[in-house]
Amino acid sequence: MTVAPGVVPAGRPAGLPAVSPVDETVRRIAQIPGGAAAVGPFSQAVVANGFVFTAGQIPAISGLDDQPDTFEDQVRQTILNLRSVLEAAGSGLDHVVKINAYLTDPGRLDDYNRVYSEFFGTAKPARTTVCVSLWGVALEIDCVAVVAGAAAAGIP
Repeated sequence: MTVAPGVVPAGRPAGLPAVSPVDETVRRIAQIPGGAAAVGPFSQAVVANGFVFTAGQIPAISGLDDQPDTFEDQVRQTILNLRSVLEAAGSGLDHVVKINAYLTDPGRLDDYNRVYSEFFGTAKPARTTVCVSLWGVALEIDCVAVVAGAAAAGIP
């Protein structure tokens, strides 16, 4: 529907700003080749406006029944899965700007930080870490990253 500037479409409350339609440059990545299948109706990543938004990644190797034994190795596997998703989207761990981490045991934060530092070292993306209840996994991580080359191409 095309609406003249300043005209509020029918059914839209007055005073709310118009919402722009999704740009055709949005790319959805439903499945990563060689990765565990998504456990729900969602994309593994969405690329839009020079950013990659990932779904939460878990320590699954080939599926929920195939996870590393130790918590530290589960953190590593989760970050490796995150890296695979980012690379499929044209980015990488070195382009991450925001991490959201969900742990089921607050007592594992030091272990998490130790392994996390192996991958992110001094890069230090902005991060939120919370303790939650999850389905069959000890942690989940999602992130926002810049598409490689997006900043150089002038994409804000």
